Amino acid sequence: MNTEHIIAALNARAPTFLKLLGGEIISVDAKHSECTFTFTVPLDYCHSIDVVQGGFVAAMLDAAMSHAAFAHDQNVIGVSTLELTTHYPGVTRGDTTLTVKGIARKLTHKTAFLDGEIMNAAGEVTAFARSVAKIVRRPQA
Repeated sequence: MNTEHIIAALNARAPTFLKLLGGEIISVDAKHSECTFTFTVPLDYCHSIDVVQGGFVAAMLDAAMSHAAFAHDQNVIGVSTLELTTHYPGVTRGDTTLTVKGIARKLTHKTAFLDGEIMNAAGEVTAFARSVAKIVRRPQA
């Protein structure tokens, strides 16, 4: 399956909450195990006028990291986060385009080690995360 088909398939299966946060996968790089989203979070999901609530920041990172595992291995059919550590070195603002990248650092048969980061339009990292997840693979025939 080529990159365009992978992106289309992943966007078609995306959970509704990603659409609510203005999320869309824009690229995958299977060779480097990366998946990149853009998000434009509506102000309805912000506090203090335009600051994206921290739980939504973590959700965007978690989604990008999980999708990196899906993009890396077409036999992965489920990703369940076991541990997620999120750092907030900057302010993530809504109503602007955010770039959220997930990277699958290592996949074993049942476990994924994942990293992610959010960058604002100026290219500044506003949040980053590291995750360990359980993966479910397609049954072998």
